[in-house]
Amino acid sequence: MSHVIVIGAGLAGLSAACQVRGLGHDVTVVEAAEGPGGRGIRLERDGFTFDTGPTVLTMVNLVDEALTAVGSGVHDALDLQLLDPAYRARFADGSTIRIRHGHEAMREEIARECGPKDAAAFDDFVVWLRKLYEVEMPHFIDTNYDSPLDLLRAPAAAATLVRLGGFGRLGPAIARRFDDPRLHRIFSFQAMYAGLAPEQALAIYAVITYMDSIEGVYFPRGGMREVPEAMARAAEAAGVEFRYDTRVDRILTRRDGAVAGVAVAGGERLGADAVICTVDTPTAYDRLLPDLAPPRVIRSPRYSPSAVVWHVGVRGVPTDVAHHNIHFGHAWADAFEDLLERGVRMSDPSRLVTVPSLDDDSAAPEGCSSLYVLEPVPNLAAGRLDWETERPRIREDLERFLAEAGYPTDIVTEHLVDPTDWARQGMAGGTPFALAHTFSQTGPFRPGNVERRRPGLFFAGSGTVPGVGVPMVLVSGKLAAQRVEAYLPAAG
Repeated sequence: MSHVIVIGAGLAGLSAACQVRGLGHDVTVVEAAEGPGGRGIRLERDGFTFDTGPTVLTMVNLVDEALTAVGSGVHDALDLQLLDPAYRARFADGSTIRIRHGHEAMREEIARECGPKDAAAFDDFVVWLRKLYEVEMPHFIDTNYDSPLDLLRAPAAAATLVRLGGFGRLGPAIARRFDDPRLHRIFSFQAMYAGLAPEQALAIYAVITYMDSIEGVYFPRGGMREVPEAMARAAEAAGVEFRYDTRVDRILTRRDGAVAGVAVAGGERLGADAVICTVDTPTAYDRLLPDLAPPRVIRSPRYSPSAVVWHVGVRGVPTDVAHHNIHFGHAWADAFEDLLERGVRMSDPSRLVTVPSLDDDSAAPEGCSSLYVLEPVPNLAAGRLDWETERPRIREDLERFLAEAGYPTDIVTEHLVDPTDWARQGMAGGTPFALAHTFSQTGPFRPGNVERRRPGLFFAGSGTVPGVGVPMVLVSGKLAAQRVEAYLPAAG
């Protein structure tokens, strides 16, 4: 039976491990942290528990696909709660729109807050989003590329994307459909996940809006950390070996150039017939493959914006808030100019506040709340900020913002993460959102998930195909497993 090593027990690595094990191969997952989750690990302080990774869970069918490969299922492994509203959007003029789950509920919300014309436009918008998703997912997202010519292998799908306006710009595509500028923001802010301003992003990235606004946002009871922990439990039950507290120092090669396994801290060598690496791709080449020149796209990369995340445990429970709350500033286009072009903090930022303690009793003591506060900031490659001086300033700004927005600010404990912290965790450019999804860094132009100069070495995670976000990294693990299946002889 062939042996496969997966470097990293984040969502990408766990997805890959489950699906490679489902193919019948022996699998060992090597993780530097003390448990599964990657950057979505558990932080416990003063009676509060924080999830330090992703806060938004969509497309739970992709979690189910990985779990099914090892004989489990998402509803067996997780107690999922559908969040309705998925988000509460609060605007600078004091108005609120809730992103409701289900077509009719959201249509009613738009009719009440924005008027009948935009409510009617929502009907066509949903049809458009669903068509985009149905074309993109099987043909351009959940697929492996060997060259840019592979874009031509589904000409009918490409023609459909052209007809749907998928290669136009996202911001204008939304603005043409809705009159209320608040809806322009609600249905296009997701471009930030792809590292782009809505005016720059291709309309194909409305697929992220589909995942959030149509398919629904979920929360696993026990916290987002339950997703990787459930996947790890299922994988281990199916025979996957986990080596925690073990840092990989080098990827080993045979005399013929193929991978031979990994060397870990302390000098131990672990042999393998194939290796799937989920370390951020630029960091992987720098630290684990120093003898290989990285792909061209990594030599002159454009990174997504970074983020400051402030985990705060407070006394008191906020009222009239949702699990996820987006606070939009007055500025919009100019805020993106600050972030993406000028390399400075947004002068009038929009921020996300997640309150997991509303739906997770273990997140905070009774009468208290856990808050996750995120402000997008420039990455280290493009930014002009000195984080030694900016760090205390942004912390003060965030505390003031919470108070003005009506959140409790009697702070018991806190933990702030800035771009320098992300960089220390091995994230190139100091951003947890990897390479931006510009055209030249998307699809077959993104760093590939197979290293042909090292036969048997494959990649998964947000730095390779298909890209950034929980659904995408889960797909990346599946695509890496398919590469392994093609490389290794059939198990058994």
